[in-house]
Amino acid sequence: MEFVKVGYITNTHGIKGDLKVYPLTDDPKRFEDDIDFFLDDNKIKVRIIKSRIYRGLVYIKLEGFNNINEVLKFKDKYIYIKEEDRMELPKGTYYISDLIGMEVINDSKVVGYIKDVLINSKNDIYLCETKNKKEFMIPAVKEFVKEIDIKNKKVYVELIEGML
Repeated sequence: MEFVKVGYITNTHGIKGDLKVYPLTDDPKRFEDDIDFFLDDNKIKVRIIKSRIYRGLVYIKLEGFNNINEVLKFKDKYIYIKEEDRMELPKGTYYISDLIGMEVINDSKVVGYIKDVLINSKNDIYLCETKNKKEFMIPAVKEFVKEIDIKNKKVYVELIEGML
């Protein structure tokens, strides 16, 4: 079973076992969904029974955890969901977690892999790395990114001189 990070627990909140979460999703209302969530690297299954959004953070209450001492162990841990519980994305948009690690192919040759995706106000930028650890960037626009093959983990690009 594959898991996807959807939040990072930054701290506890109050004394009744609430947690403060930095969302790793574009839709913080995600934490209101009636699905299973998992905590920590051990993937402890939990239910979120209450959530609210305030100043970009999500405050959650877990079923069965009623005081601060019970939830302190979750501080600085991630919240996961099952991969099949991810929201359906519109055609032509991709999860960053799917893009990271993909091979970058230019002129039928592997030139590197996507190391990270930088979010920009105009368009995303793929931060890539060659096998020699040299970094280069590709704007995520159709002029450079010709095809994204999620199934085979490949991004076909058309780079111009100086990009690599």
